[in-house]
Amino acid sequence: QVKLMESGGGSVQAGDSLRISCVVSGPTSDFGEMDWLRQSPGQDSVLIIRVYWDGREPYYADSVKGRFHISRDNAKNTVYLQMTDLKPEDTADYQCAVRPQESLGYDYLGQGTRVTVSS
Repeated sequence: QVKLMESGGGSVQAGDSLRISCVVSGPTSDFGEMDWLRQSPGQDSVLIIRVYWDGREPYYADSVKGRFHISRDNAKNTVYLQMTDLKPEDTADYQCAVRPQESLGYDYLGQGTRVTVSS
């Protein structure tokens, strides 16, 4: 069974950097994409990054492009989201979610990790 677990959230100041992780346990052979979603207080969850499991270049939403960077450590089954130049508007719950190749939606979701950015 596949499980996703995020970690690394916390409280930082504007301009700081932070790295959060999504550790995958279980088989990944049918993964299509891993999405990073974030939900700011009082708002809907939005897609900020899409990681294509076949190695294509990730998609970054304009709101994070140039500041956030995705990397993978296949040996550790971990995807890292490196966030730099954080802004108060980046305050949100960050969640990784996986859509298997044959699925129309997310079959696997992490519990989320909170990032708070103070000005």
